[in-house]
Amino acid sequence: MEESKEPQWNQEEGSLRLFLRGRALNFYGPSDLTDYNISKQADAPSETLQLEWVYGYRGRDCRSNLYYLPTGEIIYFTAAVVVLHNVEEQTQRHYLGHTDDIKCLAIHPDKIKIATGQVAGHELRETKPQAKKKSAAPDESLPHVRVWDSVSLNTLHVIGLGVFNRSVCCLSFSKLDVGQQLVIVDEANEHIMTVWDISKEKPHKIAETKSSGDPVLAVEYHPLEKNQIVCCGKGQISFWTLEGGSLAKKQGIFDKYEKPKYILCLAFADNGDVLSGDSNGNIFVWGRGSQRIINAKLAAHDGGVFSLCVLKDGNLISGGGKDRKIIQWDNTYNKTGPETELPEAYGPVRTLSQGKGGLILVGTTKNCILHGSLDLEFSLIVQGHTDELWGLASHPSQHQFLTCGSDKQLFLWDTQSRSVVWNKEMNDAIHSCCFHPRGGIVAVGTSVARWLVLDLATREIISVHTDGNEQIECIQYSPDGSMIAVGSRDNYIYVYSVSEDGKKYSKIGRCSGHSSFVTHVDWSEDNQYLTSNSGDYEILFWTASSCKMLTNTQVIKDIKWATQNCVLAFNTVGIWPEGVDGTDINGCCKSHNERFLVSCDDFGKVNLFSYPAIQPRSACHSYKGHSSHVTSVSFLFDDSRLISTGGKDTAVLQWQVV
Repeated sequence: MEESKEPQWNQEEGSLRLFLRGRALNFYGPSDLTDYNISKQADAPSETLQLEWVYGYRGRDCRSNLYYLPTGEIIYFTAAVVVLHNVEEQTQRHYLGHTDDIKCLAIHPDKIKIATGQVAGHELRETKPQAKKKSAAPDESLPHVRVWDSVSLNTLHVIGLGVFNRSVCCLSFSKLDVGQQLVIVDEANEHIMTVWDISKEKPHKIAETKSSGDPVLAVEYHPLEKNQIVCCGKGQISFWTLEGGSLAKKQGIFDKYEKPKYILCLAFADNGDVLSGDSNGNIFVWGRGSQRIINAKLAAHDGGVFSLCVLKDGNLISGGGKDRKIIQWDNTYNKTGPETELPEAYGPVRTLSQGKGGLILVGTTKNCILHGSLDLEFSLIVQGHTDELWGLASHPSQHQFLTCGSDKQLFLWDTQSRSVVWNKEMNDAIHSCCFHPRGGIVAVGTSVARWLVLDLATREIISVHTDGNEQIECIQYSPDGSMIAVGSRDNYIYVYSVSEDGKKYSKIGRCSGHSSFVTHVDWSEDNQYLTSNSGDYEILFWTASSCKMLTNTQVIKDIKWATQNCVLAFNTVGIWPEGVDGTDINGCCKSHNERFLVSCDDFGKVNLFSYPAIQPRSACHSYKGHSSHVTSVSFLFDDSRLISTGGKDTAVLQWQVV
């Protein structure tokens, strides 16, 4: 890696030279900037951000992560946040102790303590050398388990730092001794199973063994057999006994039954029998204290059985992965009551658990959470994206915002009711979006060079255009709505004039000059100029009406920009920490009152600066919650809230400015 070169201020030109990855970039300050001192420290704002609401749930690839708590809340996770969601009161609390993706969750027998396990953090997964220095406590980015109190949200124990490999895939509290032990399986090649005594202030490991060379999907302490642990996964179900610090294993014997490729889930009948659901759609009953099948419900579901849950009344419910069905069985494993099939839009059943009263909670593989009963309708509690998320835009005059992603979904959200107003599935993956200044029209850019204009009220497509043959990276209306700039991965910006309140479009031309893909674009307040950034850190300026490049620095210096989407600009030099790569910061935006600048980065952080951030390495407040790269940030029209979107974590976080 090249040596970092210090920023340099040229008083004569009024320009700041900054080095990014060894490349020198020049930024021109406004001509009325007289007393600029490059070494002055810029303070972080006195205001802070507070996580207010999390839109999303991780059901697509995580199991057993949805429960009802005595506090009246349901608990689940997405990204690096555990959400405690009170459906009746429409409130959320958040546990924010983790530094990266949470993969599993277990509830203590006291129903107050919670254990959650995470993957290896960014500091470990990043190959960039500077990332290693980023975290003040790098050990917390190792895969580990946190045990915490769901009432106070205080962390009680941090377990396994330096012990686990890659990530923690499943865990369970012991039942018969009121949760004095915790069993944890990690995702290393051998899927090491460890048992911890957590009854003392400092937890300690009491047993360790290799569990399986294949994926392990679930582990559970037996509720009625002391020191018995059951785990299952690819091609196996294993019955473990903990004795004097060692774990003895007995493999489940399938006898005359076909061995399934995967055993997907476990539950325990009231009499202590073990129930398993598998990829062949079968439910097997394993006799208490034995490793043999004593009863079989074959072809219970078409496709895999993704979840089993024994209800308080002794009945069993099973959830299907392919058939999307929820079926109820009595204690002799005969079907009782109606079958329920979830609508296709919500996806297959991922996890089932007992909710409040007689209600059932359902998490789906399309990241939805529903609640209801088998003889009544299921209603939607949580809905969200299921694939990488990049597009975000705030409504110009209402407490609403748009998100769009690779899952082809376009969502309109309301920040006051904290719910989805509507969602629409498009034909292609969507990467970018924006509102017309009048608010009734939206434009969205797809991954296949098409961009479309929709009527917000009817959701009908009113205009379709194709420019180039690559992804539309960014799209932005001019402040007065008379033009639109469309930045493409093909290195060009296409400019159109807009008439009839956003319904009619005619091409003005294309801005040609970038040598890499266009990443961000901003309009000037007077609608005359554009500025743009590209993948190779270029900063270019344009006269919008002619699509000609603007090179006169005396003019460029004093243009007032309506927005601050460009991460490379004089007003944003302070958001670049020392040694970062130019690709590490994915987006930024300024508040409408021009007091704040927020950036989002590849390390899962949302960063709040004072605006403008013209001092190199300005101080900021950094917030965690996302686990993947944060792709986009946007203030609501009144600056009361900030919205951030995660890439791979598919989560949308709503922050209050406090």
